[in-house]
Amino acid sequence: MDVEKKGGRNYLTWTDEMDEAMLNVFVEHYNRGDHAQNGWKPHVYTAVVKNVRAKCNVDITKENVISRCKTIDRHYVNVSKMLSTSGFGWDWIHNKLMVDSEDVWSNYVKANKDAACYRHKVIKFWDSISLVFSKDHATGTGARTAGESAAEMAAENVNNINTDSTATSSTQTGEEQKRKRYRSDDSIASMLGEKLDNFTSAYKADIAQVAPPEKPSSPEEILDALNAIVGLDDDGLLAAYDILIADDRKFKALMALPERMKKKWILKQINQ
Repeated sequence: MDVEKKGGRNYLTWTDEMDEAMLNVFVEHYNRGDHAQNGWKPHVYTAVVKNVRAKCNVDITKENVISRCKTIDRHYVNVSKMLSTSGFGWDWIHNKLMVDSEDVWSNYVKANKDAACYRHKVIKFWDSISLVFSKDHATGTGARTAGESAAEMAAENVNNINTDSTATSSTQTGEEQKRKRYRSDDSIASMLGEKLDNFTSAYKADIAQVAPPEKPSSPEEILDALNAIVGLDDDGLLAAYDILIADDRKFKALMALPERMKKKWILKQINQ
């Protein structure tokens, strides 16, 4: 269990059950393409909050989820750096690092002081974490314009205020407060959306001049990648081929994973 700041002096204790409920939603929306270059689309956070509340019977907010994501992302960066170093591996049974020798560990910690806490640290759901928090985020048709993101974020903020807030002003009615919030959020969304869309359009125009649109993966590429996965039998290969040939985004997600994780990820997709 980890403790995250909840607001003021209050702190929220995160459990494995809460992490699993959160990560399951993130993985689902990652596979749908709901992770743009600038982060998760606003409705994903809403889905996470609802799922954690329903599955774990705990009251959390979007800010709690964002704070937890920052903590997990820090773990992901530190552990991934170690896993890319010779002498380190991942223990899938005990959910922690494997180190070839104490000399390997001592030499690494000397150069990376912040890594000391990971020697015996248990990090569950590493397969989901390594997928969702990978820096190789999906882009393309699933990503919306910055203006759309700003407008949707403003709308969700209004909905959260209307459903979660119970305090009322002594000098203003609830309807007056709602009208002011709508005017404020609409104004901010409009201003931010226009400026960010202009920037995004200019950026895409520059990219279009130097990089051709990405072609979908060929059946031969997908088959070669599946044949390279050790331990995948013919039935599993055919089932995985059906999934990947229909969803090029999932194939690119597979190719972004380390070799040792590919078989487990493929089997997870087949069993969904």
